[in-house]
Amino acid sequence: MAQPTLMQLSYFLAAVSHGSFSAAADALHIAQPSLSEQIRRLEHTLGVVLFTRTNRRLQLTDAGRTLLPHAERTLADVRELGQAVREVRTLSGGTVSFGAFNSAHLYLLTPLIRDFHEQYPQVLVRVVGLNSAEVADAVRGGELEAGLVQLPIKDHGLSVGAPVLTDTVVYVSADPERARAPVGIEALAAAPLVLSEARWEDEDPLRRALTERAQRAGVTLRPYAEVEFQTHAVELAAHGVGDSLVSYLVARSQGYTRRLHWAQLDPPVEEHFAFITRSGGALSPATRMFMKIAHKHIAALQRRAKRGLAQG
Repeated sequence: MAQPTLMQLSYFLAAVSHGSFSAAADALHIAQPSLSEQIRRLEHTLGVVLFTRTNRRLQLTDAGRTLLPHAERTLADVRELGQAVREVRTLSGGTVSFGAFNSAHLYLLTPLIRDFHEQYPQVLVRVVGLNSAEVADAVRGGELEAGLVQLPIKDHGLSVGAPVLTDTVVYVSADPERARAPVGIEALAAAPLVLSEARWEDEDPLRRALTERAQRAGVTLRPYAEVEFQTHAVELAAHGVGDSLVSYLVARSQGYTRRLHWAQLDPPVEEHFAFITRSGGALSPATRMFMKIAHKHIAALQRRAKRGLAQG
């Protein structure tokens, strides 16, 4: 079934506004016969007469008066749609929809969001900091467009990129003797540990890796205390409450590598981070650009981490 076209509705509104086909055609810079033909086709499509033609001015019929507000609303919606798409395409509008593991704000998100805002000040930024498993669920469910997570994760329904950042877990202690050499699993089992990720013990990749090592070695890890955040665990270590395990970049960002003694684990434990998107999902230009700028910041972080770990 034929439907009115946007051009026909536009010509109809011009005729209403200018009161005659000739004046409407002049305003639109088209030939009057072309405008008259499109109005005729519109009337044929709708099966009604829209105008009463008099010698002085076009008059709307009842059908024309009924069509008028609908035509105005339709063309207004099209204009708004075009404006919205242009804003997104040119990044003069739109929204970044992104998730990140919960310690990313300590060393990545602040400079990243500042940099993005300076370049695209009219784009809204929504960055949710959650545990990596929650970020994966939110991206999978369409609540977020993309995320940066610690691997491994359950990748059902997700597209997981190659690792873009590798961090190293370090052992931190207020006692220099306990951080003089790389720390093995037996030493960890005997240490007064304060561990983070208390709520996510079964989901946390580090916890799982350490548990597997302990089982193979026939020892048991019994932390003295468990807290939610790495920063809290390391703060307790700085106060001498116990020793802890923390990502090097987290320790570096808080200045703890200068206040505490640290050593790598034996064998080392690395943490790998990657971008995820929903399988088959499309990224908005805003989120895509946010991820592009994130790559630049992550590369700089990686270089600093390598230098710091090499210097010990």
